[in-house]
Amino acid sequence: MTFTKTTEQDSKYNHLEKMSISQLLNNINNEDKLVPLAVEKALPQIEKLTKQIVDKLKIGGRLFYIGAGTSGRLGILDASECPPTFGVPHELVVGLIAGGDYAIRKAVEFAEDSTNQGWLDLQEHNITNKDIVVGIAASGTTPYVIAALKTCNENNIITGSISCNKNSPLSLTSQFPIDVVVGPEFVTGSSRMKAGTAQKLVLNMLSTTTMIQLGKIKGNKMVDMQLSNNKLVDRGEKMLVKELNIDQETARTLLQKFGSVRNAIQNYSK
Repeated sequence: MTFTKTTEQDSKYNHLEKMSISQLLNNINNEDKLVPLAVEKALPQIEKLTKQIVDKLKIGGRLFYIGAGTSGRLGILDASECPPTFGVPHELVVGLIAGGDYAIRKAVEFAEDSTNQGWLDLQEHNITNKDIVVGIAASGTTPYVIAALKTCNENNIITGSISCNKNSPLSLTSQFPIDVVVGPEFVTGSSRMKAGTAQKLVLNMLSTTTMIQLGKIKGNKMVDMQLSNNKLVDRGEKMLVKELNIDQETARTLLQKFGSVRNAIQNYSK
């Protein structure tokens, strides 16, 4: 199989510094429009990995995202949003980044080049073959991620991946690879742009579809969301008003008593 690192190819645009603000914005937007089309082509791969995630979580396993730089941060972002959105434990979906938590805010030099730290980071969470690990790397060549997935494979742990290059080393290592080929970036090599957008879209699909399959949504509503601020409390009250045909004051009382929209619906009696 041939491997072409399209994420590093020269931009289709040149002399960016001579473009007006309007030209820059329009050209970036034109490139961004290509991303959903690239994701669409990868839907069969996305479906295969999602099924594996659902199956593992249904038997009590966990989902791990592992990456470096932008890719690692996107995994952490998706993982961190699952508890408030779907009411699941924080340890159900875990995001790991090369360089540790410090690397979420600031780059850690050469952290992505380690070939043993990824597995060590996973071991800190007592990973087992009930779990599933998804490596994220725009280029598909990050040693930290590839080496971690190789060791997972050796320990009978299911692996998936998200890369933006076809037939990358990461994709060839992963059991369930997703290749979203978005082409060269507007700024050459800046994979935080189209590649980052593509990864975010795929992560949205993986986690949201999984949580729906696990029963965390009723109708189209987040009935298990954490009521962690006034906006979400208000949203929960409005859900109950509509679902139970009650007034907002009654809805507020139910939420305070039962702690979640789902519990309020299940325990409501006229």
